[in-house]
Amino acid sequence: MACDLWLVPLVDVLCHSPDNPFAEEIADYDRALADAGLPPVPVHGYVPGTSGEVAPVAGFDYAALHLLRRAYLLHLSGLEVTPAGGVDGDYEQLLEMFGEAAQRSHLVWHFDHAGAYVPLDFPQPLANDDLLRGGGPLGSSHGLLRELESVAPVLGIDGANPPPAPPAPGRPTTLDEPAVVPAHGEGPFARERHVWLGLHAAALRSLAQGSMIVFS
Repeated sequence: MACDLWLVPLVDVLCHSPDNPFAEEIADYDRALADAGLPPVPVHGYVPGTSGEVAPVAGFDYAALHLLRRAYLLHLSGLEVTPAGGVDGDYEQLLEMFGEAAQRSHLVWHFDHAGAYVPLDFPQPLANDDLLRGGGPLGSSHGLLRELESVAPVLGIDGANPPPAPPAPGRPTTLDEPAVVPAHGEGPFARERHVWLGLHAAALRSLAQGSMIVFS
């Protein structure tokens, strides 16, 4: 199944608009952040050249996302990161074995089809009843970037100088259509690298532009 990542610019022309489609989600995020003693989702004032336009930044398939999360859990737990034997490998088993570590990970503890990362730095994903009923745990773009950089070497990626990210989807994809084919070689970790590059590009742009990352 295909998965798209979108960047939502956190600018007042979108966030303060009565037609903001993310108003309820941002209100839930603000409450969760306040409960954790953190500032609200940062909303920036208008500057020339900016807009409230939401744009795709990456696309991949859910199975490949699980493979990347599997590699991260193996690496985090000090185990050898070997190629997965199946579509999702032993990801579900690893989630059970390392449940507490998984729930502290911005990369791993996140719903596949919804939820967000915001450009605020906090140590582990936030969750409460409202979030879990909706998009799932709220992640930090800073935390996501740190975790991606930590697992990069075992996937054969230079985290300080990665290859260019694959192009963003030209249109929204649906859950039941095939995802794009990995664009960066073959090899045992090609699918993990493809997802890594998309998430890395999204995290960098989230921090540079003050944007929120959302799954669809």
